Amino acid sequence: MKYIPHKYQSYATDFILNNPISALFLHMGLGKSVITLNALFDLLLDSFQVRKVLVIAPLPVVRDTWPSEIEKWDHLKNLDYELVIGTEKERIFALKKQSSIYLINRENINWLINKSNINFDFDMIVIDELSSFKSHKSKRFRSLLTVRPKVKRIVGLTGTPTSNGLMDLWAQFRLLDFGQRLERNIKNYRKRFFMPDKTYGQKVFSYKPKPGAKDMIYELISDITISMKSIDYLEMTPCIYDEVPVYLSKEENIIYDQLKEDMIVSLTAKNKEADKNNELIKEDNELNKENNELIKDDNDFIKKDRELIKIDAVNAAVLSGKLLQIANGAVYDDNKKVTNIHDRKLDALEKLIKETGDKPLLIAYWFNHDLLRIKKRFQVIEIKTSQDVINWNNGKIKVAAIHPASAGHGLNLQMGGCEIVWFALTWSLELYQQTNARLHRQGQSQTVKIHHIITKGTIDEDVIKAISQKEKTQSNLIDAVKANLNITNDKYGGDTYDY
Repeated sequence: MKYIPHKYQSYATDFILNNPISALFLHMGLGKSVITLNALFDLLLDSFQVRKVLVIAPLPVVRDTWPSEIEKWDHLKNLDYELVIGTEKERIFALKKQSSIYLINRENINWLINKSNINFDFDMIVIDELSSFKSHKSKRFRSLLTVRPKVKRIVGLTGTPTSNGLMDLWAQFRLLDFGQRLERNIKNYRKRFFMPDKTYGQKVFSYKPKPGAKDMIYELISDITISMKSIDYLEMTPCIYDEVPVYLSKEENIIYDQLKEDMIVSLTAKNKEADKNNELIKEDNELNKENNELIKDDNDFIKKDRELIKIDAVNAAVLSGKLLQIANGAVYDDNKKVTNIHDRKLDALEKLIKETGDKPLLIAYWFNHDLLRIKKRFQVIEIKTSQDVINWNNGKIKVAAIHPASAGHGLNLQMGGCEIVWFALTWSLELYQQTNARLHRQGQSQTVKIHHIITKGTIDEDVIKAISQKEKTQSNLIDAVKANLNITNDKYGGDTYDY
């Protein structure tokens, strides 16, 4: 297929070419892969400024998106690439083959640098989903930091740079510019731009920006950063958000409130339905294994039933997870056995499925017992493979389920449907936005509807509020480093465009 770039795509490609260090905050659907590949084509085969490129991305993006983009466009077919995925033997074999571009999933970065015994001789790195390196404590960040001095060019791509606030930026820009703009270590970054927010004695649990710090951060990174929103450059169909409220019974509220206040609750199983779920989970305990950094679901083993069920939340993080589970309708107890609490969300989901009629519906779940309960009640296909994506887009799947952590990046699902329902909510703005963007993206011809099943009076309401606040912080950053496309020369089309 012949590639005719949009003007914003040409602008973004030139930004990469003109900046050895660049961060592109591009909303989903703007074509960040082909934008970057155009720059790689120039650097590898025209100007010869680089010879060997490492592209790091989530596994589905490495496996499906980048190869398909290279093979899709006529002018990119001279680019040779290797997929560094699969077994260790397959990965080593791929790395030893002669190529210009090597595509590797982010989970294998530590292996590549510290365990593969392969010389790290890449002179350019592209990080697709730069935000996945936002934790300065992660192995992938620390490993990549050790080889960063060997690389003369680096590109960071993401649509969600600050999904949890401005503190997320430090590790991302430490990788890009060695700490030149936002300090060389996290302590100095905090000291310079933040003040304690939530504390207990001498212990600080969270930080908030100092007065004026946001604008200062935006200014410091603006020379190597551009951002673009889909709505500014693409003709996007409308997107409607709605909430579907459900309510706990008096008895269920007592269980919820006791766990919330005391961090422990005991209850007796009402029926044997949970036993069936536990047996299913035994068979399905490898689900989401490759995403275990994001999903700590306590789903690796389930024991036999006990009459008295004890649910104990040992800390605030665990408590949050338990409360979310109860809001969804089931919960893991101390023995990692599933106990059903209610079917409120399942009832609401059944109503939504009926209301959509013949239209396909996508369901976002989080915990394994969510999926198992959904599968037990409805005919649902989980989207996990490339063939599942094809079947969905060809209209062969009526109701599908996806996990935000495994299917939130890189999947184009807009041809198969226009409605998604959040059965379970996530605190992660990145996963929330990326999952919604599987449907609301370029090529979607219908109005997109995003439903949220909210258990009122529970932590569900806190999650929705937190997502909204995070979205505002991120939007402020993106607006601050927004690309200024005052296009006046023939290279970008001759006319003047002020975006």
